[in-house]
Amino acid sequence: MSELKFATRLNSFASGANLYWPDLQGKPSVLQMIARAGKVKGLTHLDLNYPQHMTTDIKTMRQAIEDAGLAVNGMQMRWDAPQFKIGAFTNPNPAIRREAIELTKRGIDAGREFGSTLMTLWMGQDGFDYCFQADYKKIWEDAVSAVREIAEYAPDVDVSIEYKPNEPRAYSIFPNATTCLLAVEEAGCPNLGITLDFAHVLFANEIPAYAAAMVARRSRLLGLDLNDGWGKRDDGLMAGSVNPRATLEFLWQMQRDGYKGAYYFDTFPDASGLDPIREAETNITTVLHLLKLCEKLHDNPALLDAISRQDAVASQQIVNDIMFAK
Repeated sequence: MSELKFATRLNSFASGANLYWPDLQGKPSVLQMIARAGKVKGLTHLDLNYPQHMTTDIKTMRQAIEDAGLAVNGMQMRWDAPQFKIGAFTNPNPAIRREAIELTKRGIDAGREFGSTLMTLWMGQDGFDYCFQADYKKIWEDAVSAVREIAEYAPDVDVSIEYKPNEPRAYSIFPNATTCLLAVEEAGCPNLGITLDFAHVLFANEIPAYAAAMVARRSRLLGLDLNDGWGKRDDGLMAGSVNPRATLEFLWQMQRDGYKGAYYFDTFPDASGLDPIREAETNITTVLHLLKLCEKLHDNPALLDAISRQDAVASQQIVNDIMFAK
């Protein structure tokens, strides 16, 4: 367990800023959020949004992260500028589309300076809102060719697509595991893979462990966003808080397929003003507990036999005995 990497969303540490920094005027700085993240027991890494978090020079940020006892797990692209509202990689304006691609390359370059070799692409702006708005074949080709160009730019970096059914667009270009697997296959680059966000998977009406198994079968699971939700939107609740059994199966499936990456918490304590330090520590404790339960599931002959027979009653009894043991 000591070698596990636990990472989290830096913006979480703006939650309850007025209580943590009583004299603060406005929002906390990136450096302040980094220092606060360093207070979380068990946290080892952060993910940084690019270019959103690049508010000071990289050397200063790198030192602040080191002083907090943390490292950078990966970079996450954010195309927040107004020109990208109707698309980054699928923007109808070739100049804006090129700007999005080049910005992503700069994000990869920045990640290298932080010692990271993972770039996550959540392409929230790429999609459509209306019938008769988009040429579907063209925007698909634009998205896939952009991902291919970025992957070819950095063969030493893992480039991972994170899907979500919608938001901010009414319908995303990559809304589910199937479309991501198709895009990765068409792009044809060995350093491409997929990030599974637990709440996004639920939102897509998918079973998380099944999605993980299909990704492992046809591609690589490069990233994991642990959280939870009610499946109606991207809730970003604490890991295992709504669907503990599905979370357990998800982690078990990933381990069976050899996942070695970070356990990254994409949760939103800031949405309801939770203490982000306590919230992150609870996430870590929950996952450590579930991973210990996974050890009891591994090579469990009775469970494997029940699964081989698709005997749901037997498998539920076995898992119940493990989850609810006194």
